[in-house]
Amino acid sequence: MKTGLGGAGPAASAIVQLLDESPDAADEAARLARARAFSEPLLDGQLLETGEDALVHADGVAAILQGIGASPAMRAAAYLVYAGDYLNKPEDVVAKAFGPSYASLVANTRKLVQLQRAAREAQLGAEQRAQQTERVRKMLLAFSRDLRVVLLRLASRLQTLRFFAARKLPCAPALASESLQVFAPLANRLGIWQIKWELEDLSFRFLEPEQYQRVARLLDERRVEREQRVEAFRLRLADDLTARGLRAEVQGRPKHIYSIWKKMQGKALDFAQVLDVRAVRVIVPDVPGCYAVLGRVHELFRAVAGEFDDYIERPKPNGYQSLHTVVLDEAGRAVEVQIRTQAMHEHAEHGVAAHWAYKDAGAKGYAGVSADAEAQARVAEARKAVLRQLLEWERDTVAQATSEAAAIEDRIYVFTPAATVVELIAGATPIDFAYAVHTDLGHRCRGAKIDGAMVPLNTALKSGQTVEITATKEGGPSLDWLNAELGYLKSPRAKAKVRAWFNALAQSATVARGRESVEKLLQREGKTAIKLDDLAAQLGFRNAEALFEVVGKDEFSLRTIETLLRPAEPLPSPDELFAQRRSNTEAASPKGGVLVVGVESLMTSLARCCRPAPPDAIGGYVTRGKGVAVHRAVCGNFQQMAARAPERVIAVAWGTPRGDKAALYPVDVMVEAADRQGLLRDISELFAKEKMNVTGVKTQSVKDSSGGTAWMTFTIEVADAARLGHVLGLAARIAGVRSVRRK
Repeated sequence: MKTGLGGAGPAASAIVQLLDESPDAADEAARLARARAFSEPLLDGQLLETGEDALVHADGVAAILQGIGASPAMRAAAYLVYAGDYLNKPEDVVAKAFGPSYASLVANTRKLVQLQRAAREAQLGAEQRAQQTERVRKMLLAFSRDLRVVLLRLASRLQTLRFFAARKLPCAPALASESLQVFAPLANRLGIWQIKWELEDLSFRFLEPEQYQRVARLLDERRVEREQRVEAFRLRLADDLTARGLRAEVQGRPKHIYSIWKKMQGKALDFAQVLDVRAVRVIVPDVPGCYAVLGRVHELFRAVAGEFDDYIERPKPNGYQSLHTVVLDEAGRAVEVQIRTQAMHEHAEHGVAAHWAYKDAGAKGYAGVSADAEAQARVAEARKAVLRQLLEWERDTVAQATSEAAAIEDRIYVFTPAATVVELIAGATPIDFAYAVHTDLGHRCRGAKIDGAMVPLNTALKSGQTVEITATKEGGPSLDWLNAELGYLKSPRAKAKVRAWFNALAQSATVARGRESVEKLLQREGKTAIKLDDLAAQLGFRNAEALFEVVGKDEFSLRTIETLLRPAEPLPSPDELFAQRRSNTEAASPKGGVLVVGVESLMTSLARCCRPAPPDAIGGYVTRGKGVAVHRAVCGNFQQMAARAPERVIAVAWGTPRGDKAALYPVDVMVEAADRQGLLRDISELFAKEKMNVTGVKTQSVKDSSGGTAWMTFTIEVADAARLGHVLGLAARIAGVRSVRRK
């Protein structure tokens, strides 16, 4: 495929014909006339909600679009969009009369208008209103995939503000605020400064009438004198550039009240200190000419330090390019000078629309100057960039009406019954919506209505819908919501909240189990008067609940608590140690498999709290009457006992058992899973398949509306703990299993 515009393919050519002047310009003009004739009887005499005459408004929108370089076909859409409000099944009628491309444009524009109207009419507080405005801005940007929709809305809003200004009628604050905070920034994003500045000035006029009039009066005062000085500066610069052989057009630059007021506010300046009140613009054929003119300007006039910006070398994010400098005229007054090529000027005034109306300059370009190859290439690239955005919606003019559903946006925007906008990920469900509104509402969600109709909870939402949640007074989520195949949740945030609820439920059950075990132990030891938080602090926990949690998970032995509650046992005497010795044969037998370093035949036992097995790192703890208890080095009980009585710690190592039969060691494996029928059987079959003997099982489950959670502790015999990791990995793949770990 060619890289030039002519090689962009038939779809691109179709868009060029739709948006640009072309050999079919006569057909496009005829289509514009036909669209107006089609809409006139429908719009004539109708009033919009703002009080405007519908046909006059459509004429104004078409004129604004023409002013930014839109083609007749684009202007025709302005009439069809408003005519759609007075048609039964407007998309079908427009599709038959003008084609699916116009029908899609009508449908999307009407949908956006409805969304904005509902959002604007919502009764919200100041903070919520600010959040609502931000969501409306995002919603409008989501529609920028079809730039035609956005341009129609920008032109429509500007025409409405012009109507209020011309009739000297008050404009609703919500509408003026939305224009300033949403529409003007969007025009800036697209680089359409001509519309941006007018939206800002008119919105400012309605929102801050006193400030607007103040700045306007300041501009009007000595206006004649100021304009004379600017004209003198312009003529001197133009004559000098001509004398130097620099081809350029020097223009005065209009003043914008809102931008002046913003600079006065933002930089705490008075009116006389705003440097761009007096300004000129220089348009040249090419980029080298920009820098040549800049050099001459700085030779003629004294530059103001710190007031030079090179937006040609470093363009703004929206593509704006120009050289900005501030110099002092003969009277010492600041004058801003902007220097740019004609292509840059077209982009600065009309943004993306400039590239739709831009003709190949050929030998004779704008303002009677030749357009060099570099400028033509730059504009061609910019033009293709716009076409690439439009191609996403106009790949196939015929099939567009049926392919709209495939153009999935990253985000959708739906409403609460109170008309608050809620932003969601594309494909989100009513449950995602409920969690976005409030976590508790998500937990208690049991049903939903979309636009008043009951729907399943896994229904995918679409932009513009109103969602109402039916919730119980109490309750929690269902485990089915986490099943991706059922499609109840799309949002990662909602999924995390559901998991957090079940984790909290499991933790509550674990804490209750641990509390019961600790309280029973205290009853046996006759220590019920002890404060549980004090006991936890002595054991190194921040509070009693943290102690109950590890006991409930079988991660902390009750023997440690017994040791703390009972008087400390003295170290065994040498005679007692001798009595605990065994024969070398017994020490080397597979039963223990542990050798005490430096001591022969000392009786050893494997601690049940951590159940060590080769090749675990181990340590020994000398007990009274039971020899040396062997723990894993990472065992919490062992570490706490060693900290209290380090003199009892003794070095131990794994011995080599006699005979061909390997020694077997009991190991505890803890499983947490969604409770279901056949779960115990599936896990037991896995251990049997892997030739691991199960010697004991403990199970406990907590039931809820979704089925419940099961905790299981398996005691299995292994010859080598290193092989256990492979088996645990297989167990984790069993349906419903959430976690598998060694105790």
